[in-house]
Amino acid sequence: MRCPIETPESAELLLAYCSRKLDAARTAVLEDHMEICPACREFAEGQRTMWRALDAWEAAPVAPDFDRRLYQRIEKNVSWWDLMVRPFRPMMLRQGLPLTAAVALLIVAGVLIERPAGPSASPDAVQLEAVAPEQAEHALEEMEVLHEFNRFLRAESAGPRM
Repeated sequence: MRCPIETPESAELLLAYCSRKLDAARTAVLEDHMEICPACREFAEGQRTMWRALDAWEAAPVAPDFDRRLYQRIEKNVSWWDLMVRPFRPMMLRQGLPLTAAVALLIVAGVLIERPAGPSASPDAVQLEAVAPEQAEHALEEMEVLHEFNRFLRAESAGPRM
């Protein structure tokens, strides 16, 4: 058997042994290994000590007024900003929404005035592209062929159907 401490895949085997969740066959194999391996024996003893300490530990009882004292302490630890804003919160809820909408409307209006819709073309910015006469003639011929084809399809679809 390879030492469980040296192989990360088998490390859980030692934890299962210490928590008594290992089956009898594996427990026997692991105990035989721990007789010759001081590292595994030391790990198991440390785990047993920890389990004994956890079993012996008892939590202190909770006082009956624990919740009340906790909430009082939370109230004491309020930030200065919350203390300043607290009286105005009801007013902010009633009047804050229309005020926020008005501010948003002003911001949108300012943006629209600053940037008018649509690009402005100055006479210097206009660029014309030179097209060869052959390209224009070829494009017109293709458009004429498409127009004839479209007319042919319309005449065919309007004909009698069987």
